[in-house]
This record gives sequence, structure tokens and C-alpha cells, in this order.
Amino acid sequence: MNNTALITGASSGIGLELAKLHARNGGDLVLVARSQQSLEKLQKELQDQHGVQVSIIVKDLSQSSAPQEVYDETQHLGIQVDILINNAGFGGHGKFHERALSQDEAMIQLNISALTSLTHLYLQGMVQRGKGKVLNVASTAAFMPGPLQAVYYATKSYVLSFSQAIAEELNGTGVTVTALCPGAVKTGFVAAADLGGVEIFDQAKSAESVAKCGYEAMLKGKLVIINEAKLHFLLNWIVPLLPRKLVLKVSRQTMEKTA
Repeated sequence: MNNTALITGASSGIGLELAKLHARNGGDLVLVARSQQSLEKLQKELQDQHGVQVSIIVKDLSQSSAPQEVYDETQHLGIQVDILINNAGFGGHGKFHERALSQDEAMIQLNISALTSLTHLYLQGMVQRGKGKVLNVASTAAFMPGPLQAVYYATKSYVLSFSQAIAEELNGTGVTVTALCPGAVKTGFVAAADLGGVEIFDQAKSAESVAKCGYEAMLKGKLVIINEAKLHFLLNWIVPLLPRKLVLKVSRQTMEKTA
């Protein structure tokens, strides 16, 4: 049975744990990230431990040409991608007008444009074959605006909306799309996004638990999965009923630094 998963941002965090899960399930992998050294180490580990075939592609997906280059390389290698996991992404803390525009433009390129391009490129083959799965890593940030992380929250809103829309378009094709919307996660994301001192990350869940939640939901073809029951209830049943200005105030407070 064909069971090859392509995972972006696979060298650390949720992407790394998703790669381990898929390998334990006997699936082959295409791992995409910027760090060749990290990818090669993971490649050897997964092949040695699980006897699966692991290919690596070193690309910076914040570059506009990278998605097509990734696709072309898998085509050149004759690899059929049965599962696409769009995990790569980053955030950034601070007031929008005070942040470097180049940082937010790169964030949009990675979090939105690369995800969209890769999905379009690999989805066509999945539909033709009548089977396939896409897992897009969004965030609970997708459910509201995010003062002090304005662009990041907006990119994740796009991922959630886009994933649900194409999931409906694909109904009956044998291809499913799942949006994983985790709350705070213990990964390198916190340091990279300058989120040290933001209180909600003190209770962050492990990347392993989040990956397991998303992977199992993807296999079942679920539409949207939130990894915490309390957040699921809050975001789906409480937040939509609150006044918009109150939601914005509370959202900002969760991103304020205490240290």
C-alpha cells in the first residue's frame, strides 16, 4: 500500500514528532526543512529504527520558488506523495507597525503562500488517484484576531478557512483535508517568535501529544481538531457570543509579556 508522507518543517517540534509517528506506522517519508544536518540525522534515525524509506529535501519555504522546487524534486525522484502535512510556519511578537515588514512578509510567504502552493501541487495527483490526505497545521489563533501577533493570527485564520473550504470541495473524491488547531505548544516556536514571558506558554502541551492528536484526526478524515477539550468548548461556544471588543482585549492580554 502506498503510504508516503511529505512533511514540511520536519526537523523539529510538531513536524519532527509527526515524522516519528508516521515512521512507526511503517510509512515512508519525504522530510522538508532548512537544516540539512538535522534532516540527515532524523533520516538515519528513522530508517535505522523503523526500516522505512526516508528522503530529505533541504529548502527554505519562505522563498517563493521553493514549493515548486520541492514538487519537482519529488517528481524527479519518482516519489508519489499520499499524505501532505503542511507544518512549517513561524510567528513573531510585537506591534505590527513596529515590526520589520520583511519579517511579516516572510511569515505570509511561509504560513500562507507555501502551504497553498504545495497543497495545489500535490492535491491534483491525489484526486486523480481517488485517495489522499492533507493535514494543515493551523492554530487556536485561527479563531480570533491577535493583537501583538497580528499577522501570525491572520495567517492561521487563512489556513483554517482554506482547509475547510477545500475539504468540502473534495467531498466524494476520496481525499480528505484536516486542520490541526493546537493551543500553546512546547517547541522552538516560542523562542523564534520572541514569546518568552508570555504566560500561556507556561502551560504549553508537548509537541508529541499535539502531533499524535493531529495525526490520528487526519487518519480518520476529521475536518478540524483542537487538542484541548477546554479550548474546543471556549473557541466554538463562548468566544463567538462575546462582544468583539472584549474578545480583542482578552486576546491581547494573553499575548502580553509578564517578564
